[in-house]
Amino acid sequence: MTAINESNYRQTKIIATLGPSTSSKKEIEGLIDAGVDLIRLNFSHGDKESHIKRAMLVREIAEKKHYHVGIVGDLQGPKIRITRFINSKIDLKNGAKFTIDYNHPFNEGTEEIVGTTYKDLVGQLDSNDILLLDDGRIELKVEKISGSKIISKVINGGLLYDSKGINKKGGGLSAAAISEKDHEDIKVAAEIGVDYLAVSFPREAKDIEMARKLLNDAGNDGGIIAKIERAEALKNIDEIIEASNAIMIARGDLGVEIGDAQLPAVQKNLIKKARKKDKVVITATQMMESMITNSIPTRAEVFDVANAVIDGTDAVMLSSETAMGDHPVEAVEAMSRICEGSEGQNPLTMKGSNYSIENKKVDRAIAMACMLTADNLNPTAIAAITESGSTALWMSRINHSVPIFALTTHTRTLRKVTLYRGVYPARIKTIDTNHETVNRDAINVLTNLNVAKDDDLVIITKGDLAGIEGGTNAIKVVRVGHLAEI
Repeated sequence: MTAINESNYRQTKIIATLGPSTSSKKEIEGLIDAGVDLIRLNFSHGDKESHIKRAMLVREIAEKKHYHVGIVGDLQGPKIRITRFINSKIDLKNGAKFTIDYNHPFNEGTEEIVGTTYKDLVGQLDSNDILLLDDGRIELKVEKISGSKIISKVINGGLLYDSKGINKKGGGLSAAAISEKDHEDIKVAAEIGVDYLAVSFPREAKDIEMARKLLNDAGNDGGIIAKIERAEALKNIDEIIEASNAIMIARGDLGVEIGDAQLPAVQKNLIKKARKKDKVVITATQMMESMITNSIPTRAEVFDVANAVIDGTDAVMLSSETAMGDHPVEAVEAMSRICEGSEGQNPLTMKGSNYSIENKKVDRAIAMACMLTADNLNPTAIAAITESGSTALWMSRINHSVPIFALTTHTRTLRKVTLYRGVYPARIKTIDTNHETVNRDAINVLTNLNVAKDDDLVIITKGDLAGIEGGTNAIKVVRVGHLAEI
C-alpha cells in the first residue's frame, strides 16, 4: 500500500537534515508530515547509535503512514578544521598575528594560536596564500611557514568558534577524499540501509568509485552522491558526474574556494550538466539559513530557492535549519510553498523539450517516446512500471508538468526515486506477465491515490518480460474505466 502526502505533491524534492532539534519521534514525524522526501544523516556530527536510532524512527514513521521516505548518509570527508579554543571562541582583530600549528594542544587555542586537524597543511601552503576560515567569514594571509607553524596576518577578523573549517582561496588543499572515519561511517550507513551515500570533497571519479565499492562491499547498493565543493572537482566535473548517481552543489566550501561572484553561474551550469547526463542534482547550503532563528524566510532566500527550482534542480536541501534550528517544521513548510509556487512559473514545465537520445537503449527510447506522447495528449498521469527506477529517471529529465508515478514491488526502488524531480513512488501488488492484469493494477494504484478518475487519460510504460531490469519496451495509452487503447 502507498499513500501520497498532500504536503509533498510537488515536483521538486526536499531533503531535511536531522540533528539536536529533530531527534525525537514527534519532531521527525513533524518533518515528514510537512512534506520531506528524504532525510539526511550528517556523519560529521553524532555517533553510530544516534544515527541508527534516527534512521529507525524515519522508517517506522514512514511505514506507519504508508509513505516512502529516502535516507541519505552524508560522509564527513577530509574537512580541514582548526581545533578548539580554551573558551570555545576568540575574537580576531584585523592586523593581528595568528598562528595555526598542528602540534598545538587540541583544546588550548587562544587569540594567538590554534591547532589543526590536518597534519600536512603546512606542506600545501606558501607565503602570501590566503586562508579562509568558517566559510570565508575569517580571512588570513600567510606570512611565513616555520616548521609545523603557519604564521599569518588577520585580514578580515571577527568571532571564530571551535572546529571551524579551513579553505585555501582558489583551492588546492588535497587531503584524501575518503578518510579513516569515512571507512567506518560507510559500514554504519550500510547497516542503516541508506538509499544514498554522499561523498564529501571528491576531486575525481576515482573517489566516487572507491566510495561505491566500499558501500557495496559492506552490503549496500545505494546510490552515490558527489558533493561538489572543491575547485579541483570542477576541473574533473564531467567524469565525476558520470561516475555518480547524483551531484550535490555544496555551496559553502565551493563558494569559499571559487569566490562568491563565480558561484551563481557555476550552480546553473552544474544543474544543466547533470540533467543533460541523466543524473540527479541537489542544491544545498544556506538556502534558508535565517530560519535557524526566524519563523519566516527572507525575500532573498525565497528567490534563492526559487531560482534553483526554475533552473531545474531535482532537490533542495535544508541543513542547520532543521538540524539545530528553532523552526524546523516551518522551514520545510516554507520551502515546500516556494517550490510549488516556482514550479508554476518554471520554464521546465513548458513543452518543446529536447528529445534527442545519445545512447541507443530501448528502454531510454521508450521513456523519451512516452514524454513526447504526453506532449501531444496531455494525460492526467504517467505510470512507469519499473524494476530499477531508470525509466522514471529518464522521463524526469524531460521538461514536463505531467506527474510520473514509479510503480514497483521493490522497496529499495521506491525509496530511490524519492530524489527524482516530478516522480512519485507507488507500490504495485505484482509485476505480472499478463498485460491486462498489469494495466488494471496500475490504474487501480492511481485511482486509489485519487490521482486519476474515470475517463482520464493515463500513459503506461512496461516491459514484456516481468522482473527484468532494463526491460521496458512498450507504451500503452488508456482511458480510465475503459482500458481501451487510443
